[in-house]
Amino acid sequence: MKMRRLGRNGPMVSAIGLGCMGMTPIYGMPDDSEVTATIHRAIELGMNFLDTSDAYANGKNEEVVGRALKGKRDKVVLATKFGQKPWDNDRKIDSRPEYVAQACEASLKRLGVDVIDLYYQHRVDPQVPIEDTAGAMKRLVEQGKVRYLGLSEAAPATIRRAAKVAPFVALQSEYSLWTRDMEGEVLSTCRELGMAFVAYSPLGRGFLSGAIKDLGVLAENDRRREHPRFFADNLARNLSLLGPLEQIAQRLKVEPAQVALAWLLAQGEDIVPIPGTKRRKYLEMNAGAADVQLSRDDIAALSKAFPPGVTAGTRYPEAQLKALMR
Repeated sequence: MKMRRLGRNGPMVSAIGLGCMGMTPIYGMPDDSEVTATIHRAIELGMNFLDTSDAYANGKNEEVVGRALKGKRDKVVLATKFGQKPWDNDRKIDSRPEYVAQACEASLKRLGVDVIDLYYQHRVDPQVPIEDTAGAMKRLVEQGKVRYLGLSEAAPATIRRAAKVAPFVALQSEYSLWTRDMEGEVLSTCRELGMAFVAYSPLGRGFLSGAIKDLGVLAENDRRREHPRFFADNLARNLSLLGPLEQIAQRLKVEPAQVALAWLLAQGEDIVPIPGTKRRKYLEMNAGAADVQLSRDDIAALSKAFPPGVTAGTRYPEAQLKALMR
């Protein structure tokens, strides 16, 4: 597996990481034994960058990942997040310094580890100055509980303010062929400050695999049914975008998802996609994307086929949009 560095002074991680959110119920019901086998297979393939959060299944996701890593902790760069509480909680986002410390202790316990390699603020808290949160995160590093710091879905001005308080090695936000909002000021800010860009949902929540032609393939409890881009009319419009992606994949004798990931990798050595999966067969397919070689013409054709803003529907339900890019 090819490797990339997170930021100027961060850890070396696999060029393609593993998003673990789907390993607890959100996109259908996962199989626990297959989840563990998937994490173990990732390690075998050299995919050493695992990403979870205390928000996924109210902390249960961290427990699942922690159990799978018993005896293998030293083989991975483990990332988790704090601050986004269950949506029925009175304070949906909490980044008060005292809460940052509490959340870290709880995550360490659930994960069963002594230190978290990369600790993100999951969403920016509009009620707490970012300087206060960044200071609390810096103290966790000084205490040896966290090695590196990251932000998620933060706006350029917020990133700059945080970076004046503590060293941040990565920004995690959504980025893919059908979500190119981060190009421009966000990416340029990260590059100016020496931060890597960790791309979540790099396959458009599975859409760019070409396997979701209609909602019938999604389980009734699949969260994607609540996402506007998967609403029937929007999905039909978005499916019309897939032609060039599928044609390039067919010519190269690879999967559309691999082409989509290869395009993202080609956007810069500082970009690390973390496609999520709970099954080994998709994990192995994602890992293979690191070896897919796209020509300049291929990259240009894909960029033209998926221009910024072309996707029908917002990338989150309306209630969650306000928490993005603060």
